[in-house]
Amino acid sequence: MLYDRAAFEPLTDEPWDEARVREAIRAIVADVEHAHDPDGLWPAHDWDGWQAALPLKNLYVGAAGVVWALRALQHKAESRLDLPAVAVRAVELWRAEPDFMAGEARPEPAESALLTGETGPLLVACLLGCGGPLADDLLARVRANVSNEAEDLMWGTPGTLLAAAAMREATGEERWDAAARESAGALAARRDEDGLWTQRLWGEEFRSLGAPHGLVGNVRALLCVDDPRNEELKRETAALLAERAIREDGLVNWTTEPRLQWCQGAPGIVVSAWDYLDEELLLAGAELVWRAGAHGAEKGHGICHGTSGNGFALLKAFARTGDERWLERARRFAVHALAQADRLAAESGRRRYSLWTGDLGTACFAAACLDADPRYPGLDGFA
Repeated sequence: MLYDRAAFEPLTDEPWDEARVREAIRAIVADVEHAHDPDGLWPAHDWDGWQAALPLKNLYVGAAGVVWALRALQHKAESRLDLPAVAVRAVELWRAEPDFMAGEARPEPAESALLTGETGPLLVACLLGCGGPLADDLLARVRANVSNEAEDLMWGTPGTLLAAAAMREATGEERWDAAARESAGALAARRDEDGLWTQRLWGEEFRSLGAPHGLVGNVRALLCVDDPRNEELKRETAALLAERAIREDGLVNWTTEPRLQWCQGAPGIVVSAWDYLDEELLLAGAELVWRAGAHGAEKGHGICHGTSGNGFALLKAFARTGDERWLERARRFAVHALAQADRLAAESGRRRYSLWTGDLGTACFAAACLDADPRYPGLDGFA
């Protein structure tokens, strides 16, 4: 069994309507603005804030991710918040009390983590023009993370490599290119002989193919740095993915657990390796996503482990092939995900204020479907 069918629900029959999608994005942004508190930032969903210091400030489920998403959505729904000021406030509050989960075994230096540490809030603040000393602090975080043993995007060197690359693109400063190359060199040197990396996280050691904690995420980060070895890296990674693919009835997944989401399984592989993965495998993975349909209420609509994250795999299939069918399918996912966001908000009494797990990630996916833009947040840059 390639995935757990009971965890999915049939896609809505509601047709794609550009005007309605734009209005849904505006409604999400308006609600996020209304929910903002200058001191408390945004209320946390129980899952996002479990055993963490509130308010949440980080990039993954906290205020930094909210601010980045509002900035990314400006061309669809202009925010009335002072986004640079909110970004700086998130940094200040993170420094006052980091929002790590209590009791969690964290790789060192945990503060440098892109998605869960201070690097995320610093990056967002700098991208919004609040550089100066904060940019110096961000550079220090990036360089401190060169030897992080997590070997993943959330905590490790690949994540801070993406941060350095984003700052290089934003500023053109040589110091960011140097930091990115330093991180890339260290990450590439720690690659195991068989082409994988060993992740050391949460007191465990494991080896994964996936996007946030494994092979394809690390490779995508390395490809941010221009290097003559990149073509060989892509060929070797494509061969590994072909070798380890789990095939069934013309479909494919890459995990022995029946998971089908961006953070584990075919959606993350397709999103991360879309431009070098064997096309037959890419389409087989995307077809599995399409046939599975939408995630149910347990996983929800977000871009990490929900409907929107899976939908990005369909956008990548469109980007690779130019076949409009994949764009139409992605848009079906967007319509469903927006309806899920509304339904779950009505049931809980409020929206979920986060980028990777909440409504703003879904709004970003819907905007990507409007623009036929396959870029996945963070993994494909922070422009």
